Amino acid sequence: MSGVGPLEPGEGTRAREAEDETPTASPARLPGRAARLYAGRRRAVLAAAGAAALLAGVGLLHATRPEGHEPPPGPPPPSPSQVVDIRYVGLRAGQPTARSHSFAFEVLLSVASGPPVTTTRVSQPYAGITLATDPRPPFRTAPGSVRTIVVTMRVTECGKVPKDAGLPFLDVTLRNARAMEDHSYILGPRYARDLSHVLQVACSNDFG
Repeated sequence: MSGVGPLEPGEGTRAREAEDETPTASPARLPGRAARLYAGRRRAVLAAAGAAALLAGVGLLHATRPEGHEPPPGPPPPSPSQVVDIRYVGLRAGQPTARSHSFAFEVLLSVASGPPVTTTRVSQPYAGITLATDPRPPFRTAPGSVRTIVVTMRVTECGKVPKDAGLPFLDVTLRNARAMEDHSYILGPRYARDLSHVLQVACSNDFG
């Protein structure tokens, strides 16, 4: 009989095929101890991965969190000249006299707001007059308060004082937590009239 039939496998072929077809062992088919080892290793890997993810999340949260929770700083306090006001009250009783070359008057110094203000100097512009105050500087005035200051002037040289003080002023040096400033305060027409009058009385002979 002639013809081509199925080829018979060579020796050992089926054994190799059988080995190739052997299924890979799964955790469910592993023996009991091997299955437990596999499950334990798998849990350890999953736990490590979870811890790494948690640490990464914490690091990202810390990196993106805004620095601190303090409120922004407020505006700086006002300059002393912005909150201090000086007003003329008037001549003290009994002033001036024809025999005296000195006279005294009162002013009110007030601080509207902000930190306390220290008055470090009070002066006037005329070379022939000296000035002293009570209280003597430096003195501090609290915000929201008013202080009475007695200013005493003495004529030392009539030739250096004006016969008619047009716009007399006081020079005051003020200091608070923000700055130190020199400021001139014009005390108004009533102060100008009173100052001109007392200067004429004090220097009546020289002016005449």
